[in-house]
Amino acid sequence: MQAVAIAAGILLVLAVLWDGFETVLLPRRVSRKFRLARSFYRVSWKLWSAICRRMRNRKRREQALSAYGPLSMLLLLAIWAVILMLGYSLIHWGRKSPMSAPSALTFPAYLYMSGSTFLTLGIGDIAPRDAVGRVLTVAEAGTGFGFLAVVIGYLPVIYGAFSRREGTISLLDARAGTPSTAAELMLRHARSRGLVALDHLFADWERWSADLLESHISYPVLPYYRSQHDNQSWLGSLTTILDACSLALAGIQGPSRWQAQLTFAMARHAVVDLAQVLNSPPVAPDPDRLGPAELDALVAALREAGIPLAAQDEFRGRLTKLRRLYEPYVNALARHLVVTLPGWLRTGNPPDNWQTSAWERQAAGLAHSALFDTPPDDHEA
Repeated sequence: MQAVAIAAGILLVLAVLWDGFETVLLPRRVSRKFRLARSFYRVSWKLWSAICRRMRNRKRREQALSAYGPLSMLLLLAIWAVILMLGYSLIHWGRKSPMSAPSALTFPAYLYMSGSTFLTLGIGDIAPRDAVGRVLTVAEAGTGFGFLAVVIGYLPVIYGAFSRREGTISLLDARAGTPSTAAELMLRHARSRGLVALDHLFADWERWSADLLESHISYPVLPYYRSQHDNQSWLGSLTTILDACSLALAGIQGPSRWQAQLTFAMARHAVVDLAQVLNSPPVAPDPDRLGPAELDALVAALREAGIPLAAQDEFRGRLTKLRRLYEPYVNALARHLVVTLPGWLRTGNPPDNWQTSAWERQAAGLAHSALFDTPPDDHEA
């Protein structure tokens, strides 16, 4: 029994230390099937999202979903700490470490001593009396100190990556509407005679997709961090860019095909790898995001705006092939993360986020007209 307790304690300590190393410090995806952190997120997110899906009030549902990311990270850190304290206490209990104690040395007493040592409280009412016990106590205190240091360093990295992600998403608000759509992105650029500006936009989003892929694979909790606005999301914005690149590659004359190809490749790489990290197998959208009627309306809107398109059959065929490369993956991620994907066309005339506030809700339409319907200056044409 004593040998079993010691072996179990050593196994728990090593398992948590290795899991923490892979989750916090190792900057790459781990393909091993069983991991403590991965199992925790799968189980806890399944329960949390199931509860949130039952909420009928959309605002409350989004608030609950947005709380999961920060709470899950804190809970995972707490679980790691508890398992480490339990592991060290099992080692002491298994070897019956001699202690200076005011009462009998039971397992709860060893657990108390382990907790005070790990948390570096330094109470000292229970102290080891042999060399091995002292070594174990010092090792646990060092583990607790290192654990605290990792937590302090981990949080700024997480929120730094989150801030970089959200800043670029906010820039899409005035360019593609809120929620963003590929058609609105093209139409707003066409109104300002700025289709050539899409090259710079696509280049920015190519780099953003690369940063998203690196940060969200290194820190798998980040996909669960939702945007500050309920009508925005990293997945919805990435889908809009993929849609826009698909339109450019399918036959819109103007934007650079080369840059559109680069951005499409990087963005698709991001959604495919993140779907694998989150264990979300690809599944085709049902219903179709761009049915025949919506496709006809999309083509008509683009042509009405004066955007030059390839021949109709050629354009539709290319667009269908490109959509098959990424839509099953973004749809799988949307189902997993409980996110509503944007459409291809804007429905109604909702104001952008920059146009609204608690004091100016009725003036949003005038602001939109003043900004986007004014012809550019001659030197901008």
